[in-house]
Amino acid sequence: MRKKTRLILALDETREEKAMQVVEAVRGLVDAVKINWPLVLSASPSIITKLSKSSDVICDFKVADIPNTNRLIVAEAVRLGARGIIVHGFTGRDSVRASVEAARGADVFVVTEMSHPGGQEFTAPVAERIASMAMECGASGVIAPATRPESVRKIRSIVGNLLILAPGVGAQGGSAGSAISMGADHVIVGRSIYSDPDPKGVAERICAEITEALSSSGKRVL
Repeated sequence: MRKKTRLILALDETREEKAMQVVEAVRGLVDAVKINWPLVLSASPSIITKLSKSSDVICDFKVADIPNTNRLIVAEAVRLGARGIIVHGFTGRDSVRASVEAARGADVFVVTEMSHPGGQEFTAPVAERIASMAMECGASGVIAPATRPESVRKIRSIVGNLLILAPGVGAQGGSAGSAISMGADHVIVGRSIYSDPDPKGVAERICAEITEALSSSGKRVL
């Protein structure tokens, strides 16, 4: 996945027309659009194909099933145009490996720790083990919470050059700058952008924050 702005739009809008308007407004300001079940269920799976014509699409299905079911879900998402898909790691290495195989070169991102407060109950205690497993299974990257930047730092020390996508910026309280400074490659922002009357302006401000964090850490936007 490209690293032009390092911003990913989480498009959880359920109105297809509004979703497409937001995507058009932030064109050139986001590296990918992440969609979840709310938009897919309201607009039909064809929205994956529609969005893929103008942006890389990450299907945030948090796939969490036995290997065969994971394989089927991932394969269908990729067939429809998904460039990446997010899966859970707690189901074990056989399910994660099946997802990677089914992706056939598309990116598979493994959730290490959820970004909401409840994520500290069950996923956080095993986040580092899941991160190691993601590497062993050949995943493209992992998901680590921008709401807990220290977790991003720990996960970076484990996964080396694998991509880290950090959700939870904005409405959940996470900071784009902090997540990037701690080692995230991309930050994921949803409601703060798509619910604002000026999604382009919000995206521009977040991109500026990312650029500043990269500059301060001696990195740069590619």
